[in-house]
Amino acid sequence: MKQGDFTEVAKYYINRPAYSAMLLEKLFLCVNTFNKNIKDFKICEVGAGTGKLTKMLANFGFSVTAIEPNDAMRKEGIEYTKNTNIQWHKGDGESTKMNNREFDWVIMASSFHWTDHTKSLPEFRRILKNGGYFTAIWNPRNILNDSIFYEIEEEIKTIIPELNRVSSGSQNTKKWEDILVSTGDFIDCFFMECDYIEMMSKERYIGAWQSVNDIQAQAGKERWDKIMDMINRKIQNLSIIEIPYKIRAWSAKKVNN
Repeated sequence: MKQGDFTEVAKYYINRPAYSAMLLEKLFLCVNTFNKNIKDFKICEVGAGTGKLTKMLANFGFSVTAIEPNDAMRKEGIEYTKNTNIQWHKGDGESTKMNNREFDWVIMASSFHWTDHTKSLPEFRRILKNGGYFTAIWNPRNILNDSIFYEIEEEIKTIIPELNRVSSGSQNTKKWEDILVSTGDFIDCFFMECDYIEMMSKERYIGAWQSVNDIQAQAGKERWDKIMDMINRKIQNLSIIEIPYKIRAWSAKKVNN
């Protein structure tokens, strides 16, 4: 498996956690510069994957355009959101192929870290209306010491000592507030976060792990199989798994042109 290629894991993405509806509502209040009605507020979600956040936004009543470069992921997303008015297109953070000044809000959910921000931020500025905002949001697990999730992470480090995560969790030390304004395309970055709990069956929890690209790519098949065996043993006596997450979002305002 190639790092950053989600073709093989697309079918497992349905198992991933959602995002906090409460936080999305608060963000909307902050980025709705001209106090538009939800139905008139146009969102472009870039790197939409299989539509986890996309469908939430559509259910709120927003007009949503989803951009996803990977064909397998986009196919899953179209199926998952088939009863909505979401428009799906092929594109990526560096080239959305959308019109100039078309959207009120551009969002990337758990995917901005895969882009070249020196190219994606100017692109987002181009497709945003004056007064528009870009938000990079992630939903990393809130791993607490002495929890089963902490034990799993420590064993993974033992199995893959050279592991370098591409994520937004505790392993990620990037200063997104600096990055979002680094190109001069955005200003006034602000940060919001909240706790979020997701309840999963054992099957869904394993499926969520199967969707993790960066560990699989670095582990190789033999070590990945060893990791999955270890996780299965850890949760074998659990019926429902209560997983704490920390939803984190950085937003910045377009520099008008």
